[in-house]
Amino acid sequence: MDQRITFVIPSRNNLEFLQLAYKSIKALGGNHEVLVLDDASVDGTSEWIASLNDDKLITYRNDGPDRIGIVGMFDKGIQMARTPIIMAFHADMVASPNLDKNIIKHLKPLTVVSATRVEPPLHPPGVEKITLAWGNEVAEYDYDMNVINLSQLENKNKDKTTEGIFAPWCMYREDFLSIGGHDELFAPQSKEDSDLFNRFLLNGYTLIQSWDALVYHFTSRGSRFNKHSGGAAGINSQEWIDTTTKNARNFIRKWGHFVKHDVYMKPIIPHKYDIEFKVTNCNLKMIEALEPWCDRMTLDCSQEVIDTYIQNEQPNTKFDLSKKFNTNEKSDIVVQFDSQRMTNQSFQFIQNMSEIFDFNEFEIGQYEFDIFNIKVNRIKHYEDALIKL
Repeated sequence: MDQRITFVIPSRNNLEFLQLAYKSIKALGGNHEVLVLDDASVDGTSEWIASLNDDKLITYRNDGPDRIGIVGMFDKGIQMARTPIIMAFHADMVASPNLDKNIIKHLKPLTVVSATRVEPPLHPPGVEKITLAWGNEVAEYDYDMNVINLSQLENKNKDKTTEGIFAPWCMYREDFLSIGGHDELFAPQSKEDSDLFNRFLLNGYTLIQSWDALVYHFTSRGSRFNKHSGGAAGINSQEWIDTTTKNARNFIRKWGHFVKHDVYMKPIIPHKYDIEFKVTNCNLKMIEALEPWCDRMTLDCSQEVIDTYIQNEQPNTKFDLSKKFNTNEKSDIVVQFDSQRMTNQSFQFIQNMSEIFDFNEFEIGQYEFDIFNIKVNRIKHYEDALIKL
């Protein structure tokens, strides 16, 4: 059975990290292939790639000047891959000596296997990763010493697994393609992984985190901490702030709730309901706050206010917002309220509606809570319709 992996690596102005990632993957042996997708880099990445003599290296370049982003680049790379197994690998990761073997031993069809990240303390600690200060920059990272350190961690965590998923993740290429890959709603990046992981789980895929398959992860150098985009180690770029804000709203529009997962990063997916907000005394600011949390809105404000909101927000989403307001369409659940009476408690209810409806097992009828009058016309769940693109 072919157990070669194609390591799919989008990279944008990450040359020094990419070189280290490439070196660590080649050290695995195993006849694996490396597929580098250069996303309009201007830091010498294309020249370095051209200097390599490697028949196991596949490359693609976006000439730019605009980036495609990891949504498009990961999908392009996985489509190009020549092996049945692919691994979504980031340019700012360094593979442990037995990463491939300790991933593949868990891999089966309809299974996604994640490696465990060893990270410097740039993010809050978590039980799903190992926090060790081995360097925030390539110049601070002792490659030869950390080959030994990573090997020792592999032995310490031999055969340990938990459930959870995050990059780098590995699976059969056909399983990835069967659900349509990443959703372009989240292009160029941010929340695309959480959306994909929800869909893996809903499609019945088994999620495994292998604790003896390791990467040292410098963390978030693609956009969030990318120095070429105005970021730095632990400092968010404005580019990332803009895209993560935009796509948080898109994630809520699609799923009806924000990203949810347990401590090991296994997705938690409340049911998706069909919800209409019927709102009085609504203004532009309240539309902005409320719109992503429902499927449609019936408002008493002027059409001019609605049109202004659509004009401002439509460039940020592929959802057709013109079809969302005052549609007269019959909704499964209608939540009626006066926006001027909104409090923090009211907004917390809106943010957690899916889980509240799940927990209370609502039936057809009318209910009241806080400022809300809730009419349930039908109970139907829609999340399975979101699996495949």
